[in-house]
Amino acid sequence: MPTTDNAFATALRLVLHLDPALREIVALSLQVSLAAVAVGALIGLPLGAALALWRFPGRGAVVVVLNALMGLPPVVAGLAVYLLLSRAGPLGQFGLLFTPGAMVVAQVLLILPIIAALTRQQVEELHAEYREQLQSLGLSRLRRIPTLLWDARFGLMTVILAGFGRASAEVGAVMIVGGNIDGVTRVMTTAIVLETSKGNLPLALGLGLVLLALVTLINGAAYLVGETARRRLG
Repeated sequence: MPTTDNAFATALRLVLHLDPALREIVALSLQVSLAAVAVGALIGLPLGAALALWRFPGRGAVVVVLNALMGLPPVVAGLAVYLLLSRAGPLGQFGLLFTPGAMVVAQVLLILPIIAALTRQQVEELHAEYREQLQSLGLSRLRRIPTLLWDARFGLMTVILAGFGRASAEVGAVMIVGGNIDGVTRVMTTAIVLETSKGNLPLALGLGLVLLALVTLINGAAYLVGETARRRLG
């Protein structure tokens, strides 16, 4: 096993020279996470907005459950998707288990409650501020949804970035439903676990550096979006 200094130097070389194995793993990680965020946003944004605007019996319970699901343990999400997609499960006929598609489903299950719950909070606050104006324009609740989502777009971009950060750093769920198959379902987080256990520290460190850089970029983008929103409001 190489020393820590040697492993770190080799890891830097792998990153700087765009090692093919590293590049393949990073590319698949981005594909899966971006697909999951796209699906989560398409469902979560209108769902959260609708929950903010409509009042119905049991709404409080729905909000509580949605907020609780923001902390859904990844292994539980992975297990649920595994049971759903396994051969004995209701969707087993589609053969999605141990494919990138199954990993996308697992990540959507994790980030959808985050996007929906935070969207509900933002839209509810915005609707309370503009309720009278929207009523004077004669807009129905359904027609208010795109208006409020557009007005809250900067804050919602931060929400989406938070979802992407959760998806890209996830390991438990994708390990269960993806199987960490080399060249097929191996992403950064699962590869780090495997390569560390094998003693391949250079590749594990290289992937760790890329993942750390990605998380830093996400947080930087969220900060810039927040600052832009504050300047516009100011």
